[in-house]
Amino acid sequence: MTAYISASTNRHPHAADISSASLVAFASGTLVGLWNSPADGGVSETLAAHEGLITCVRFLNDQILATADDKGVLRCWRRAGDQWTSTAKVDAHKQAISSLCVHGECLATGSSDGTVKIWKFGASDELEEVQTLSLNGRYALALAMTILPRSNVELLAIAGTDKNIQIWTRSGAMFVRAAVLSGHEDWVRCLAFQNPPFTDEPLVLASGSQDSTIRLWRIEAFTKFNNPNPSDPPTDALSDDLLDAFEASLGDLADAEEGGRQISLKHHILTVKSNQAKYISNIPPSGLSNVSSPLQYSITFDALLIGHEAGVTGLSWRPTGAREPTLLSTSTDSSLILWSPTAIRSSSEDNSTIWTSRQRFGDVGGQRLGGFVGGLWAGNGNEVLAWGWSGGWRRWRCTSTGERQLDETWREVSAITGHSGPVKSLDWSPDGAYLISAGLDQTTRIHCPIRRPDGSCFWQELSRPQVHGYDMLGVTFLGPLKFASIADEKVVRVFEAPRGFVDLAEKLGVAVFTEEQHNGPVAASVPPLGLSNKAVNEAVVPAGDSSNSTRPPFEGELASTTLWPEIEKIFGHGYESMSLAVSGSRRLIATACKASTAEHAVVRVYNTENWQPVGDPLSGHTLTVTRIAFSPDDRFVLTVSRDRTWRLYEAQTNGGYLPVAADKSHGRIIWDCAWAAEGDIFATASRDKTVKIWQRGPDAKWTAVQVIRTAEAATAVDFSSLDAKRHLAIGLETGTILVYSHDGTNWQLEHSRSGHAGHIHRLSWRPGFRELGTCSEDGTMRILRF
Repeated sequence: MTAYISASTNRHPHAADISSASLVAFASGTLVGLWNSPADGGVSETLAAHEGLITCVRFLNDQILATADDKGVLRCWRRAGDQWTSTAKVDAHKQAISSLCVHGECLATGSSDGTVKIWKFGASDELEEVQTLSLNGRYALALAMTILPRSNVELLAIAGTDKNIQIWTRSGAMFVRAAVLSGHEDWVRCLAFQNPPFTDEPLVLASGSQDSTIRLWRIEAFTKFNNPNPSDPPTDALSDDLLDAFEASLGDLADAEEGGRQISLKHHILTVKSNQAKYISNIPPSGLSNVSSPLQYSITFDALLIGHEAGVTGLSWRPTGAREPTLLSTSTDSSLILWSPTAIRSSSEDNSTIWTSRQRFGDVGGQRLGGFVGGLWAGNGNEVLAWGWSGGWRRWRCTSTGERQLDETWREVSAITGHSGPVKSLDWSPDGAYLISAGLDQTTRIHCPIRRPDGSCFWQELSRPQVHGYDMLGVTFLGPLKFASIADEKVVRVFEAPRGFVDLAEKLGVAVFTEEQHNGPVAASVPPLGLSNKAVNEAVVPAGDSSNSTRPPFEGELASTTLWPEIEKIFGHGYESMSLAVSGSRRLIATACKASTAEHAVVRVYNTENWQPVGDPLSGHTLTVTRIAFSPDDRFVLTVSRDRTWRLYEAQTNGGYLPVAADKSHGRIIWDCAWAAEGDIFATASRDKTVKIWQRGPDAKWTAVQVIRTAEAATAVDFSSLDAKRHLAIGLETGTILVYSHDGTNWQLEHSRSGHAGHIHRLSWRPGFRELGTCSEDGTMRILRF
């Protein structure tokens, strides 16, 4: 089973949706992640089928999910029991799909090819194209669909790169353009319809733009004019002349002398058939005709909401059933606002309403990580979820309600996090209490199990000790509170835990430390224009929180309050670092860099006490060394390389290492190597689709005692010894994980699991547990339990 999945959310405003049961589906690279938010158990599973980056996710209902990607592919998924399977796929557009909306069995997709397509989801789970709408070179950034009040006429709103909102209504089997709403001064990025809870109330459309404003549009049945001439006979329908005269009588507010925004009070008139039903076929249902009397609707600008300091990225209405309408908006200014109308009592008998920002969440003054990308309501309107530019989620929960929604009390609670790019490396702490991972999103992250009051455990990110300016490539623990990391630079950096991490880990029951280990600096910070974390003796306390908090940090705190101080830099290589390893005694580390010549394809060994080189560099390879592994007793150093060879170096009395064995029997690059815990055998994994087990014979010669052939390139290996039985985990280029066990004579396949959707970079067994940490090119890090 899967004990933990660390996954981020793609940087697209339509990349997540939530079902009525509060199941969150979100795009994570080419995967669809599923998070049951009420259970607080993190990501439960991922769905793999897309080849492109997923841009849009929408639920049709609790059992059917639609997803779209940047290659123009549209998919539908159906849930049967606990299993989700892809039941429909169509190459919907020639270019990336930028927006997706659903209404009943109708789907609309907008693409950067300048079109919007209407689809019908059939009873047998097929997708049928119904209509293509051309946007004349513009493309749709947001789509929204609903039904006009007191009718069954479908209404489609399209927000594009022309700053306007196009309104289309279904006429017969097809959509026709009915109105264009102008007023925004920049691209409109999000739309949301609020269906009226009562039939006599208007429909409201909210639009959010990069101009940092939100506009509300009121859609309601049009009231006819009183006949100006009593002698004229009444008419049942509005004539064209009367409509023209009406529109001419409605003026726009022109720009003031000093400029400023133009607010249009124009009524846009929609005319639809009164008995039109919802159907998507050329033949209407039985009993309906295409000839009917018209109904008129008016669309008017209702309110301008100003409160964000940067572009609005997401809009969502609170689920119906709330006492008053509430609109959730997210922005790149790192704020999230709840808007509600407030009645204003005037001197006349009529009362007007004004929309105000009732609650504001997020970070004051913006955030360098790009703010929020989108937001959702959960828990029947009692929770607010939002995901940010770095892919992590934040969540706020309504803890108490008063007579008015203005009296509600909200507090932030934990949510899910993950790397926003391929995860290149991971390592367990010496006792297996927690795990550190490093990725191309330029961060290292520590994950740990936290025990609930009922005794169960859930995994969560506890610290983000390094937020760097270069892509992270490798990380390894030098002790329970010290690690070394390499990035796409020539330096190895060493970090030590601050007192804040030690105290919090103990309070959460993650580990127990000595009194001496509590004496480090309080925290760390990154100076402006710097790459090195500097120790500070004043804790960085989040606003409104206490320093003795006993909860894991939230996403907004991880990057700023959980850094570890950097205590050492190690130089020596002439090119960017590529691989890093630590000895079993934690007294030595070995490093290698990118290389195209034998001069640079060397391994350098350093002492972790004084950080001085140990012996001469280990030479012999001619291309980049891809992995280094010390034997458990530190006697040997094993290296594998792009030159298709492995080499073995043995410790000498003077402390250095000298070459003792080499082999070039693999036909392609060797990606990984690992020693068994007993130190008598090691394994090499290669792109030639083989894993070879090597053992030392009586003549001191190392030979391949077993060759395991895999269906695809083998990219990662690791040994474990539990239950008096050896196990070997193998990761493949396709993301499959194989676990072999040794019966005393041969290695037999025991488990095969599709763990990832991309190249597996590292595998690592948790010390003392039947749990395997894995990381992949697909951007996820997992802990699998066998």
